[in-house]
Amino acid sequence: MMKPFFRLLTELSSRKSISRLTGAFAKSRASRGLIPRFAKIYGIPMQDAEKQWTEYASLNDFFTRRLRQGLRPVNTAEHTLVSPVDAAITGMGPISEGLIVNVKGQDYTVEELLNHSPRTVNYKNGFYFVLYLSPTDYHRIHTPVDGVIIEKEHVPGKVYPVNEFGLRQMRRVLSRNERLITYMDHEGGEIAVVKVGAMNVSSIKYVSPLPDRLSRGDELAYFEFGSTVVLLMETNTFKSRDDLKVGSKVKMGEALGTVKPS
Repeated sequence: MMKPFFRLLTELSSRKSISRLTGAFAKSRASRGLIPRFAKIYGIPMQDAEKQWTEYASLNDFFTRRLRQGLRPVNTAEHTLVSPVDAAITGMGPISEGLIVNVKGQDYTVEELLNHSPRTVNYKNGFYFVLYLSPTDYHRIHTPVDGVIIEKEHVPGKVYPVNEFGLRQMRRVLSRNERLITYMDHEGGEIAVVKVGAMNVSSIKYVSPLPDRLSRGDELAYFEFGSTVVLLMETNTFKSRDDLKVGSKVKMGEALGTVKPS
């Protein structure tokens, strides 16, 4: 009985208008005093932040904080693809004929994730990662490869939660939520970085200015209040690290695997 009730509440609260109200408060100076409590509740190491908490103008300003220099070294080994975020892996594996199987009990198609883009064909038998950022995590998104941005797309949508409950109990949230998709050309071919919005996220934003050519570990975008990144690697271009599995935690800049130079 409780699951349908919570699902209904989530459906009602998934409207962008409610998310915007939450976001507006988080961006206001009135929210600034909540920073220490927020950090304590979620176990955020405030000493890792680039600035003292009193220097942040709002809760959102703190949430989208940069880290102290050197805290996230980027793996520089040749042909390496790195994690763009601090996250837990909630799904990973080969894509089979355009199908991503069993992400918390649900299947997705590359076509729906990429909003029916003609580029879908490039990923038909590729590899994917679903990387979930909890409120505890650092929320800036970096570039996983050295490459050039060849296309960007904003897909409007819902703001369902992308946590354990949302992925299991809500229908296909990764392809129904708002998404910001970045396609990059790199030494092994093409990669799609799909940034998925979530409940209480007022927006997903690119850094400004955003150059066309980026080096591994450069800032790409950031979330305002938590979400998920889906990485899609083109067919026959990527080999994952053998020790990674669903449930593994990764840090930004850590190797996820290797790309095969074309």
